[in-house]
Parts: sequence; C-alpha cells; structure tokens
Amino acid sequence: MHLTGASPLLALAVVLVAGVLSGALARRLRLPAVTGQIVIGILLGHSVLDIFTRETMQELTPITHFALGLIAVTIGDHLNFRRLRNAFKRLSILLLFEITLLPCLVTLSLVFVPGTTWELSVLLAALCISTAPATIVAIVRETRSKGLFVKTLMAAVALNNIGCICIFAMAHHAAGASMAARMDPEAGYSLAMTLVAPLRLLIVSAAIGGATGWLLIFTTKHVVRPDRLATFSLIAILLTAGLADYVGFSSLLACLFLGVTLANGTPDRGEVGHVVFADFEYAFFAVFFTMAGMELDFHYVVSGGLLAILMFGTRLVLKVGGARIAMTLAKAPVRVAQNLGLALVPQAGLAVGLMLLVEEDHRLDPIRQIFLAAGLTVVIANEILGPILTRMALHRAGEVGKDRPRLIDFIHEENIITDFDVETKEEGIEKLVDLLISSHHLSIDREKLKKSVLDREEQASTCIGEGLAIPHGIIEEGEKMYGVIGISHRGLRFDTPDGVPVHCMVLLATPEAQRAQHLEVLAALARSIGSDRNIQRQLYHAESPAHASEIIHAEEFEDYNYFLEDERQGS
Repeated sequence: MHLTGASPLLALAVVLVAGVLSGALARRLRLPAVTGQIVIGILLGHSVLDIFTRETMQELTPITHFALGLIAVTIGDHLNFRRLRNAFKRLSILLLFEITLLPCLVTLSLVFVPGTTWELSVLLAALCISTAPATIVAIVRETRSKGLFVKTLMAAVALNNIGCICIFAMAHHAAGASMAARMDPEAGYSLAMTLVAPLRLLIVSAAIGGATGWLLIFTTKHVVRPDRLATFSLIAILLTAGLADYVGFSSLLACLFLGVTLANGTPDRGEVGHVVFADFEYAFFAVFFTMAGMELDFHYVVSGGLLAILMFGTRLVLKVGGARIAMTLAKAPVRVAQNLGLALVPQAGLAVGLMLLVEEDHRLDPIRQIFLAAGLTVVIANEILGPILTRMALHRAGEVGKDRPRLIDFIHEENIITDFDVETKEEGIEKLVDLLISSHHLSIDREKLKKSVLDREEQASTCIGEGLAIPHGIIEEGEKMYGVIGISHRGLRFDTPDGVPVHCMVLLATPEAQRAQHLEVLAALARSIGSDRNIQRQLYHAESPAHASEIIHAEEFEDYNYFLEDERQGS
C-alpha cells in the first residue's frame, strides 16, 4: 500500500499529522502521547500498512537524527555539576549497578540458552543497559513534571547513555575480535583494544561536543537577538552531530556532551542550546516517535523467542530492583527509591542505533540475525510498556504538574547542607554566604553581602524562635532572590527569644526590585517552619539535603510554598 512517488515533504506532513493526532488520542485515553505515536507508527510502517517505501523513509533520516541530537543536548543539559553536587552518591551507585550488575546478570540468564554463544549474550546484555532519552524527555515535558525525582531521573538517563555506549563498545569489540579469531586463528584478540575502544569513544565525543559548546558560548556571548541565538544553536547541534558521524563516532554522545558544556558553561543563560526550539518541541517529538514506530519490524518477533522473553523479564526486574537498591544504599528519599526504576524502563533510539552497528559488522554475521530478532523484540515491548510505567512513576513521585514557579522555588537540594555545625551566629552567616555564592554560581561581592547581612542582624536579631533563624541581606545586581539553608540536628546555641537552639538557618539575598517577594518569603517561612510542628520535626531531622528539599517542595508544604500563578489568580 505504498504512496508511490510521495515526496519527502509529503511524507513528513503525513507523519507529523499522524503523530499529533495519535498523541492527542492517547492522552484522551490517559496514555502517554509517546505510546500513541509509536503505535500509529507501527500501523503505518513496514509491519502493517507499509505506507511509504524504504527509500522515502531514508530521505527523512536527517530529521530524526537532528531530533535525537536535540534530545541528547536536552539530556546533557541536566548534568549541571553544581546542581548535582549533593546527588553524586545516588547517581554514582546507580550507574555502577547499571554498568556492572545488570549486564552480568542478563548475560548469565542468556548464556545457558541452548545455541547461544557468549558473544551473543554479552552484546544483548550490553544493549539492555540503555534507557531511551527521547521517551523520558517527552513524558516529563508532557506531564509538566519537576522536582527532586525528575532531577535524579534526567541525570541518571544522561549517565546511563554514556555508560551504555562505553560498555557496548567493549562488548562489540570483544565479540567481533573473538568471532574473527574463530574464522582466522591468526587474527588474534587484544584485551587492551577492548578497553581502549570505549575510552577513545568518550574522549573524541567529549572533545567534539565540548569544543562546539564553547564555540557557541563564545559566539553568543554578546548576542541578544532571539533569531541569531536560534541560528547559532541550530548550527551547533548540526555541527556536533555531523562531525561525530563524519569521523565515525557517536553523534548521540557528542550532542550529550554539548548539552553538558552548555549547562556548566552558561548556567545563567537559558536562551541558547535546545531551549530555543521549545515552540517546535512537540512537533519534533511527534515526528521522531512516529518514525521510530515505523522502523520497528514485527517480522523479527517470532524468531526472537526465548532470548527476548528472558531479556525483557531480566531487564525489567533489574531496572526496577537495581534502582531501588542503589537509591536505598544512597539513602535517597523513599519516593525516589520506589519509583526511579519504573521510569527507566523505556528503550529505543540509542538501542536501535547500537543494533545498527552490529548489523554493519560482517565479523558478527553468524549471530547477527538472532541478535536483531531478540533485540528488536525487546525494544518493541519496552517502548510500548515503558512510557506507561514512566508516567506512572512520575505520578507516584508526586511531581506531575509541578513545573510552574513557586514562592520558594529558588531553594533546592544543592542549596542545602544538613551537617551545619558552627559556634557563633557570625560564623554561620559567613558559611552560608559562601554556600549561597557557590551553589547559585553568583559573581557578587562576598564581603559586601556579608556586611549587609550582619548590619541587618545588628539592628534586630533574625532568630525568630522555634529553632528558626532567617538572616537576610541586600544585593545590588539582578532580579531574582537567592537562598540557602543550613540544618543542624543538635541545634546551635545562639541567643534566641524562646531559648530554643537554632536547628534551621535560612539565608536570603534579595535585590531591591524583589522587596515584595522578600516579605512574602519571610512570612511563609515564619508560618511554616516557625509554627508548624510537623514540618519542624521533619526538617530539623532531615537525613540529607535531598530529604530537606523534598520536605519544602512536598504537597504538605504547598500552603506556604504556593504556586505563584495560583496566588495571582486567587487575588
């Protein structure tokens, strides 16, 4: 049922309309839009209606490559090392589980299947590590989710993709060299090259993405016109992906490093990179996922057989169970530990790209067909089930619909310390001033801010009782408030009106233009932390900055940390 002679533009229009309509229908059925787009893609693709020729679909490949590059930049943007300072432990433990325990156990589950070689087992096991970045980004955007869970999820996906590409590179090289040695015993096998391959992949991809990122930062340093910022950002993404493809390295990894560079090199410039395409984001997603569905070929499903069933089941158990164990060991909040694994189930994009590497490697001809059969079967299952589980995880984590600005939105995990131990109030203020400048990445005069806070303290003590102190000062530059929190479990013996030691010290820095919000924040903190015994009991004994952040952004805190647009509408 080919639309014979259809131009690429007509094909793109059909794909876009189908993706938008199927996404809208899926949302009405309370399913993720991604699921609807993949399903309509399957119906239009090679397995069912086969509406376009393969040649026509190949002409649209640059569109999907750009969309994947854009998604990779978005994911990389969530690896802001300053923001992830307190999340390092839970992310590193999770990554360690995903690149060691998961592939080892999947290999063990497959290697004993009759007729399965160790080369096939390690390749399929390495493939199981991958989580689909595009699916995660699309569902987070669709559900308007934001918070500690989303922060952990997005960073985990970025690290997962880096780890997966490196482990697969090792598995691919080892399997290829081993099978080549079987056909030609004199070919030999080099363990050193197996270890060097992923290292070279990382270095070259990081160099391409990093160099392009710094070039974009430099060229847009004094540019303010939106059209030029968008043009430069478009060039940067195309150049990064194109260069990586040209030299034979991973365009996905290079674009991910581009996002990392922008996140850490331009922390206060949200107008370059992937963000300039925000208005077209849904169109990109609709095309990408519809075409991804069209590429899935169900003819492989039958021959996938037992290998696919074992892969799917083992991967699902290890994704969910491994994330829970890792988060528990890292003492992450319960809602993160219980739901993170569910959100990591989707698998496409990267997995399909890695399978193409095997398809093009003639050394692996003896195992290529069964590898593609099992791999594609698992990808199909995970891309249909995965988006549903991801959205369920976001709902269970309580972060759906939370991407709107809130009153105390400027304080997050990276702005909190829970081992706050000082002898004097002055020492505490000095320590919090340093944390405020470093965690918010500010270039302000430290001594001037400290003097402003101490001068205010001399006029009247900001220890308001019930274990709470809110020292504050004025900054001359900027239009945003900044804040940090220091929590002491034992209590700080300052001079307080009620004699209760200070357990929570909140330092605020406010520009002159935000005096009204400053008063609102002071009142909210006094009413919540200063008066609510339940919040005091939780916050004063928070085990980590993540737990403290969870408390002040939880639903129970919404009466105080309210959504600003709701407050304006109410007034």
